[in-house]
Amino acid sequence: MNNKNAIFIAATGQNVGKSTLSLGIIAALKKRYPSVGFIKPMGQQHVRINDEIIVDKDVVLFKEHFKLKSDWKDMSPVIVPAGFTRDFIDHKVDASKLIENIETSFKKIYQENAFTVVEGTGHVGVGSILGLNNAKIAAMLGVDMVIIASGGLGSTFDELSLNIALCREHGANIRGVILNRVHDNKRAMIEEYFPKVLEKWNIPLLGIVPFNDLLNTPAIEDFETLFNAELISGKKHRYRHFQHPRLVAGSLESYMEEILPNELIITPASREDIILKTLEKHSEVRKKDGVDLEGGIILTGRQSPSQKIVETIKEHDIPTLYAPICSYDAMKMITSFIAKTRTGDTVKIERAIRLAEEYVDFNLLTTKK
Repeated sequence: MNNKNAIFIAATGQNVGKSTLSLGIIAALKKRYPSVGFIKPMGQQHVRINDEIIVDKDVVLFKEHFKLKSDWKDMSPVIVPAGFTRDFIDHKVDASKLIENIETSFKKIYQENAFTVVEGTGHVGVGSILGLNNAKIAAMLGVDMVIIASGGLGSTFDELSLNIALCREHGANIRGVILNRVHDNKRAMIEEYFPKVLEKWNIPLLGIVPFNDLLNTPAIEDFETLFNAELISGKKHRYRHFQHPRLVAGSLESYMEEILPNELIITPASREDIILKTLEKHSEVRKKDGVDLEGGIILTGRQSPSQKIVETIKEHDIPTLYAPICSYDAMKMITSFIAKTRTGDTVKIERAIRLAEEYVDFNLLTTKK
């Protein structure tokens, strides 16, 4: 089996931007082909569509953004929820049925579309305990693999070595490698040296995609999920992104010396002086300069905000939520948080699309070796 008009997008590990870059790749492919299909054979993080259907969260993003017509179950044929691996080891799961579901769903989507994108889960070896890692699935479906790796040299090569070895063990053909999130100060060096190291495997470099601040910047909706809390104000600004998280718990005077645009303030809900001054400063700048500082507030602490302060915040329409933990813990959670691309975050999605179209060689990407 040799399915030419399809690629299997894998990664060397988590958080290298595979799903976000896949968005851009599909958007560019849709300009080249009359229809593009998408399937994620195995999913771990899932959402419920209705009483009968649960699918991988990335499937929701791709289906809704691109208005894909394939059935939910075909786009996400196998879900691996908590406890699934133990059930598999205990022979409560029929391995042949998993393979059948994946092959049937892929065949249907592949036949319905001019080009099909298959997205893997995590690094190439994910799923090995089920006998269905990404390399094996790609080989089983007869689809060339495109591996996305973080933009570096030595460590990136090491990670690729492990993943490529597994691909070759299972007979998965590799169409090429894309380096993602490459910082400007490393680009020239990587352009010179990485094609040379890939010659060892006779694998082409398909693209060098630069690091982009926006794609790695969380929106206030991300923090709703992180803290399991709903916005108490500014819901229409749910996809506002913040470059500057700032913990404010000291003197009001030092805080007021500099308030930056696009700043996310983390402060105890009991510090109404800081909250009111923040609102006052936003209102003052808007009236004076006609500029929105586009800030946000996360209130913390065991003491929830008073109803009076909540009403005042709502009047200013600044996106604000309350997390009942201390400010220090909230700040730690925020600074270690990895922002993901969400269905409604059209600004981030459009940026991902532009980057892929500009920096990926689609002639190489769509040509089977």
